[in-house]
Amino acid sequence: MTDTTKETQFTVQEESTNLNGLRLTGDPNIDYSPDKKYYSPRLDPKNFLEGLLSPNPSTRLRQLLARPGIIIAPGICDGISARAAIDEGFPCLYQSGAATTASRLGQPDLAVATLNDFVEAGHMVASLDPTMPVIADADTGFGGPANVARTVREYAQAGIAGLHIEDQVQTKRCGHLMGKQVVSREIFLTRIRAAVLARDSIPGGSDFVIIGRTDSAQVLGMDEALERLKLAANAGADVCFIEGVKTEDLLRKTVSYLEPTPVLVNVISGGLTPSFTSDEAERMGAKIIIFSLVSCVAMVHGLRQALKSLKVTGTDFSSAKGMDPKAFFEVMGLSEAVALDAGSGGSAFNEV
Repeated sequence: MTDTTKETQFTVQEESTNLNGLRLTGDPNIDYSPDKKYYSPRLDPKNFLEGLLSPNPSTRLRQLLARPGIIIAPGICDGISARAAIDEGFPCLYQSGAATTASRLGQPDLAVATLNDFVEAGHMVASLDPTMPVIADADTGFGGPANVARTVREYAQAGIAGLHIEDQVQTKRCGHLMGKQVVSREIFLTRIRAAVLARDSIPGGSDFVIIGRTDSAQVLGMDEALERLKLAANAGADVCFIEGVKTEDLLRKTVSYLEPTPVLVNVISGGLTPSFTSDEAERMGAKIIIFSLVSCVAMVHGLRQALKSLKVTGTDFSSAKGMDPKAFFEVMGLSEAVALDAGSGGSAFNEV
């Protein structure tokens, strides 16, 4: 495919650029030359193998990546789905771009949502449990290198643990729709390098997780997709995400080719990837499995059923299934609010 996308190439010579107060100097201990394989002693997985899980979400995500077991991250789309997933005890949440676009805008996943839409949603989710790692979709980074750097900074400041950036063109679409277009390898790697350098430039030594995603398997073939991910890992991506991997053999091949870089697999019922269970994905070597639409698809079914029942019966008694307002607010954190008030010496919630 001929790439007609015009984007500025990002090189190490630009690393001192000042971006809205964030000087992109990187880490002085790291060689950011494009022909060098990225390595950060500070972020070496060996540093995260031992000790209690950190209350810092990005550190906790790195600990989960370094230790045995697959990370199961259900896709959430709003505060209700996030609360429900937290209550179920999942170790990580995934803020799906498609789900965010649907829940906030009522629109399909066609690059309609903006950086601000994503950051505001991510900040809300991350604030519900500040220790919970949230991996957030960042689409294409929302522009060129300067935009990518701003995206990383905004996500990190919002309390998100990590993001993934893909190689589709700016007017992207859901990875499980047909007709996708991708940018050149060079532009994709520009995005990854910009993200890594922006992370390393955050004061205090951020360990925010950068995930490189490719959608090129359906456009340019599996070999090209694997090579792009290998190059993304060399450029500093902490995790590699192959979208639309179609068979067990191809997932195993991906894991083997990219080892030791962890691999993320995205399962959407009826999508391009088979409905692997978490156990199956773990046996194939995947380190993270996300179920992007588990929340919002269930919401569509549940809401349609409830609204149909209301229209037919004239009441919501059946669909409520005995959940009164207090029980609903308990899911939303009522007990924590009551305890905070009492602990502060208040009496506003002596009776609720």
